[in-house]
Amino acid sequence: MKENKYDDPQFFQAYGKIQRSLEGLEGAGEWPVLRSMFPDVLGMHVLDLGCGYGWHCRYIIEKGANSVVGVDISEKMLEKAKEINGIKEVEYMQSALEDLQFSAHSFDFIFSSLTLHYLMDYEGFMASVYDWLKPGCRFVFSVEHPIFTAEGSQEWFKDEAGNLLHWPVDQYFKEGQRHPKFLDIELVKYHRTLSTYVQTLLKLGFELLEIQEPTPSKEKLAKDPAWRVELRRPMMLLISVKKN
Repeated sequence: MKENKYDDPQFFQAYGKIQRSLEGLEGAGEWPVLRSMFPDVLGMHVLDLGCGYGWHCRYIIEKGANSVVGVDISEKMLEKAKEINGIKEVEYMQSALEDLQFSAHSFDFIFSSLTLHYLMDYEGFMASVYDWLKPGCRFVFSVEHPIFTAEGSQEWFKDEAGNLLHWPVDQYFKEGQRHPKFLDIELVKYHRTLSTYVQTLLKLGFELLEIQEPTPSKEKLAKDPAWRVELRRPMMLLISVKKN
């Protein structure tokens, strides 16, 4: 996680041109499902782990939360967040997730979008999340789906004409580092099985509320047929748990 490619000027510039950067939450195919997993945040104190541009922070405040702490390792991401989603109820904090320290029972809701697959010590960090969360409150997160991360390249197999043949799934049970390229830069991610994601949470005392493998909405498919490729394999895994 402490590897920070997002402050690389070339990478950050390229990241700013992708759909979810330009369109915010509406540019994220999983957003309608992810949004449905949120609790009623009215009056809550919320923690966003890996907040990026701050789109989720802003949404949570607009839904009535009292405050949000948005954490990200990237200085450039936080600068952009303050520029486009800088509102007084949101406190942005630059830190690697592994270095965070909060008092027990600090937050009514904790959320993370597409960040936890960068963590080497998933179980250790989930123990911290459990500690920071108030009893009876919810933790919702999204990660890249284990089917998406297993083989490592995160690239379709194609024929000689460039047509997509199939998505490779290999070494599924060999957990650990993968080195896919994203925006022409090699990243370090950590592949875990679905059972590891879920059983770790149960072992720590969380109650499982919901698991989702979102597909593009009918509206997105009608608007842009290119989204149909996302019906061929799961890209995202969404999990909601509650601290007992």
